[in-house]
Amino acid sequence: MQVSEKIVILDYGSQYTKLIARRIRDMSVYSEIIPFDTKAADLDRSDIKGIILSGGPQSVFASGAPQIDPDIFNLNKPILGICYGMQLICHVLGGRVEASEDREYGPATLKLESTSHVFFEGLNLNQKVWMSHGDRLLEPPSGFRAIGSSDNAPITAMAHRDRPILAIQFHPEVSHTEHGAQMLSNFVFKMCSCRASWKMFDFIEDSVNAIREKVGDSGVLLGLSGGVDSSVAAVLIHRAIGDQLTCVFVDHGMMRKDEMNEVVTTFRSGIGINLIAVDASNDFLGQLKDVDDPEEKRKIIGRTFIEVFDREASKLNHPEFLAQGTLYPDVIESATHHGPAQTIKSHHNVGGLPDKMNMKLLEPLRDLFKDEVRQVGRILGLPDPLVSRHPFPGPGLAVRILGAIDRESVRVLQEADDIFIEMLRSHQLYDHVSQAFAVLLPVKTVGIMGDNRTYERVCALRSVSTNDFMTADWSRLPHEFLAEVSTRIVNEVAGINRVVYDITSKPPGTIEWE
Repeated sequence: MQVSEKIVILDYGSQYTKLIARRIRDMSVYSEIIPFDTKAADLDRSDIKGIILSGGPQSVFASGAPQIDPDIFNLNKPILGICYGMQLICHVLGGRVEASEDREYGPATLKLESTSHVFFEGLNLNQKVWMSHGDRLLEPPSGFRAIGSSDNAPITAMAHRDRPILAIQFHPEVSHTEHGAQMLSNFVFKMCSCRASWKMFDFIEDSVNAIREKVGDSGVLLGLSGGVDSSVAAVLIHRAIGDQLTCVFVDHGMMRKDEMNEVVTTFRSGIGINLIAVDASNDFLGQLKDVDDPEEKRKIIGRTFIEVFDREASKLNHPEFLAQGTLYPDVIESATHHGPAQTIKSHHNVGGLPDKMNMKLLEPLRDLFKDEVRQVGRILGLPDPLVSRHPFPGPGLAVRILGAIDRESVRVLQEADDIFIEMLRSHQLYDHVSQAFAVLLPVKTVGIMGDNRTYERVCALRSVSTNDFMTADWSRLPHEFLAEVSTRIVNEVAGINRVVYDITSKPPGTIEWE
């Protein structure tokens, strides 16, 4: 991407690395994540205004631990080391780092000697910050001075006396660090002298040009689910290459209620995109019969989805590219392509396809967060109800029906979920939460309806609030509203006689149940 100035982030594998880039982009400054082993010569450019060394899961003492080209410290560019980045700076430049007996994970108090350093300008001496480290610094390298500590770490912040190099043990990019946004702003604007000149319009223009260059005269096949990600990807690609794009909506039998009709109406009739709608519910539900293991469900759905796509591609003379609405949270929860991140999830279809599919991936949104994708969608003119739609997993209701799946369980959950979402909208609560849905549990409970005893399924309601989907808190929905939703579901959905509400945050839980 051609920009006049940017902040680059050397990726050492932290699950929070992309959050750093996201926070900086929120300041209208372009930021880019690059491999940790990038050479100094490649960073010695006028458009690179600052360098950040991210955190990471490894110890600087570990065999094969990721390193840094030491010549980077001689570029005279502002450098910020975060967590592992701080330990690496200390280790490489001759300071003392040790494995701490008392690891520090979670909230802590940063105690500053003063706020004279520009990074802490405008802040108090004591700051609530978020720690996540095992190693700690005992002595700074020559030329550095310690400027902050915590109860568990004698050096929590250090700065070079003459060069614009700062290192901190905590994570300013996470929301748990109370004034982390101000600290990063100080780095970007005061240490790096950046201007707030990058806008999402720039991303769209650059993406359209990049798609045209990559695709050329080839055809592109995109799986359109009707969710925000695939919808925005479809419109962005369509703007770039027009009728070279063919979208395929695969109804695997576990979509939201009336999903196929809504997708066809919106995209084929409303936007004018080439759209093929495929009812493959028999294929999927047949393969899923009697399968209750969540990972096996995902594998079956992923494999069957590829088979269906391969079948449709063969009817279209095998387009060269398969487009996906992959976002960065999908990428970093599977594995990072930049640094040595640890894998958390395996279900996201990112990073490549089976050889037998014989198609190249096109993922124009893979460097964006959900809120950035929504911005792109609005700029492209997509209707707000679609742009503001909550995330929906690729496997659909399969990950929200715990236990074995059949058409009846899908019907029951579709009805319950539709009531929950419709009521969130009618009570003007939908746009105030980030993701909400119903889950069908594999247990039955005794109930009484009228004069009859019932023995039916339990439905769990889940609603979370989050800025980035890396962490999330359960939504404090009004009790009266939840009571009304529960009453409607039990009264209107045959097969459910009890409703519960999930009050687990992420972490320790995940947003989805499977």
